[in-house]
Amino acid sequence: MKFELATDKTPAGDQPQAIEKLVAGIHSGQRHQTLLGVTGSGKTFTAANVIAQIQKPTLVIAHNKTLAAQLAQEYRDFFPNNAVHYFVSYYDYYQPEAYMPTSDTYIEKEAQINEEIDRLRHASTQALLTREDVIIVASVSCIYGLGSPAEYEKRHKKFEKGYETTRTELLRTLVGMYFERTNADLSPGTFRAIGNTVEIMPTNERVIYRLGFSGNHVSAITKIDAVTREIIEESDVFYLFPAKHFVTPEEERAVAYEDIKTELKEQLAKFKKEGKLLEVERLKRRTEHDLALIREIGYCNGIENYSRHFDRRAPGEAPYTLLSYFPHKPDGTPDFLTIIDESHVTIPQLGGMYAGDRSRKNTLVEFGFRLPSAVDNRPLKFDEIEERLGQRIYTSATPGKYEMEAVEQGAPLVEQVIRPTGLVDPEVVVRPIVEKGQYPGQIKDFIAEAEATIKKGARVLTTTLTKQMAEDLTDFLEERHIKTKYIHSDVETIDRIEILTDFRKGNFDCLVGVNLLREGLDLPEVELVAILDADKEGFLRSETALIQTIGRAARNVNGRVILYADEITRSLEYAITETKRRRETQMAYNQKHGITPQTIHKEIKSIADQLRSEHEETVDSLLKIDVELYKKNPKRVIKEKERQMEEAVAILDFETAAIIRDEIKYLESIAKKK
Repeated sequence: MKFELATDKTPAGDQPQAIEKLVAGIHSGQRHQTLLGVTGSGKTFTAANVIAQIQKPTLVIAHNKTLAAQLAQEYRDFFPNNAVHYFVSYYDYYQPEAYMPTSDTYIEKEAQINEEIDRLRHASTQALLTREDVIIVASVSCIYGLGSPAEYEKRHKKFEKGYETTRTELLRTLVGMYFERTNADLSPGTFRAIGNTVEIMPTNERVIYRLGFSGNHVSAITKIDAVTREIIEESDVFYLFPAKHFVTPEEERAVAYEDIKTELKEQLAKFKKEGKLLEVERLKRRTEHDLALIREIGYCNGIENYSRHFDRRAPGEAPYTLLSYFPHKPDGTPDFLTIIDESHVTIPQLGGMYAGDRSRKNTLVEFGFRLPSAVDNRPLKFDEIEERLGQRIYTSATPGKYEMEAVEQGAPLVEQVIRPTGLVDPEVVVRPIVEKGQYPGQIKDFIAEAEATIKKGARVLTTTLTKQMAEDLTDFLEERHIKTKYIHSDVETIDRIEILTDFRKGNFDCLVGVNLLREGLDLPEVELVAILDADKEGFLRSETALIQTIGRAARNVNGRVILYADEITRSLEYAITETKRRRETQMAYNQKHGITPQTIHKEIKSIADQLRSEHEETVDSLLKIDVELYKKNPKRVIKEKERQMEEAVAILDFETAAIIRDEIKYLESIAKKK
């Protein structure tokens, strides 16, 4: 399939010339291009038009999960008939393994995996290996080790009606593909055998494939809704990929096992020579335990620390990552487009990943917690990232040093400073932090301004310097009866997305954050942005940070910004001057073309809607029917539901039983309210 841009919007303002220049740059072989687009100028729409014209698989890199989720939804809206996927770290919580010599403290790796995000990661890689019309919106997770795409693809299986195999052979095949057998409810990456059928739930979608057997061949393939158990379709064929990205053939696993033993022997000898007897004992015990597990079950906790041996990589060689799954030309050069969103933040983030990881790993190796090969379980170095990315477009309202150095060396700089909507940059005023004259100080003044804005039906955004300040201010505003929520890096990925969606819907009126709110958040309902302690020079109050934060009010025709400061710093002066310049440029364009500014009206959608479990969605859909029946005859409906639940339990169909149970709870809650 080809990329098909599905929208009734047409490029306007600076967008047509930006699209034309970027496409021309790609066709002429430009490796670096920068799109300098002011906030609200439609940089994503411009990028979507470029993708539609270039017709190449595209990687979009964002610097945090929330922004990536928003971008994924926007690209899905632009390309509803193509494969747009979301690829971020699947950890809801992650504490890396570490050792602190000064206090002799060892911290074990602790992680909580989000199964739904893991499913989306598999959907991303499988799309890249099976089709060309693919857009992957990713966080910096895309530069971390992922396993060989060649082995992952090689180990996938094609099942079709008439496929010759026995039920027992199929079960062995599934185990060899890292699927786990269960007798309970199926989840992604599991299977169960019932009589002459085998049911499998793939890793990339929440459906069940039921394979029926007749003798020694597959007689039927049925695709089933995982929750309602309704038949979706009868299929002749389906493809199944391994349940894990790290796939190692058995023969290579045996070689890796011997290599790990050899490395252990060498490192123990080195420690003994240096007189590090504690390290000798520590490393020997840990590694021999891991080797025993690898030999017996093919897996151990922390197996990724031995990935160099399993991947057959040389010491120091870069790991496979998501970038390895994108198409490459016969000579090995990348054959895909990369868009680095909010590049002034994303580029430094990409560049800083390797050093921090290497420092932590070196300490673990030095004190005998890991073998030296553990350092090769790592993110890509920045020069390795540059080699693996093809032609790229950097988008930002405030391009950073890296992008501007490329411009100085001849890379195109494409400006997009005119907004199609005619919206101008917001008015900016400065007010004192402490009480002075008619102003009562930043908190009291902000509350008064927020209450007046909310009274008009608009939303308010404010930024603090720390997470604790954000939480304390939220509590204080709630006490003043201002519906408020906070958002910062400790809030889980899906919760962040849902909070932002609720904010746009008007479920609460004031959003408090730290630096997470600066880049890329598209919140046209925001009329007032307040920056507390704006004169505290530093990362959160730099020129770039201030301009980005001010830009959050540029999507609303009534947008305005209050900077609370007792002195005008260099960053404040630059931000105020640059905002004024852009404001005057847009106003002159509007006057020349007779444009009346209009607030952006954007449909409120959230990728979180797609991350809701099928269980929740099914309960909701069934309740729409059952509530009406319940109103007519409550006792009869409850009794019938209890009978259905008991029947489901009797045949071990616990998923259906759980759905019915939650229906009963909801219906009974209606009765209590009455």
